[in-house]
Amino acid sequence: MTDSPTPMIMLVDDEEMILSSLRSFLELETDFKVSTFLDPLGALDWASGNRVDVVISDYLMPGLDGVTFLSRFKEIRPQAPRILLTGYADKENAIRAINEAGLFHYIENPWDNAKLLLVLRNAIERVQLMETLSKKIAEVDDTQGELRGLRDSILKTFI
Repeated sequence: MTDSPTPMIMLVDDEEMILSSLRSFLELETDFKVSTFLDPLGALDWASGNRVDVVISDYLMPGLDGVTFLSRFKEIRPQAPRILLTGYADKENAIRAINEAGLFHYIENPWDNAKLLLVLRNAIERVQLMETLSKKIAEVDDTQGELRGLRDSILKTFI
């Protein structure tokens, strides 16, 4: 998995200070690429044309709440783990996020840097494992096709 590209993390929050803090922390502590967005609709637009390995979104944003944003993001990048960051310990919205957006993780704000890093690394590892699994499945499918062709050739020889 070392030949995987540098992970791309998308951060979406309507507060510049949160984005700046998260970006600075991630750039200091990791080799991840980080893209930040104040506008969830702009983030969706960008995600449709760019690789995103993991997305972290705030819950309360004007115009589009985090759960709705992550649900729409899931349609664009279904394999990318989705993380909801919120200052509100709201069980009902956490359950809604899990059900509607297929949430990977729910993190309360203020976040713990070590925990956030662990969650992100687990999310990246999941992405890399899924990529490896997809490649292996494709190899198995190719081999099965070759075996079918070989079987058909053998059967033609004896029929």
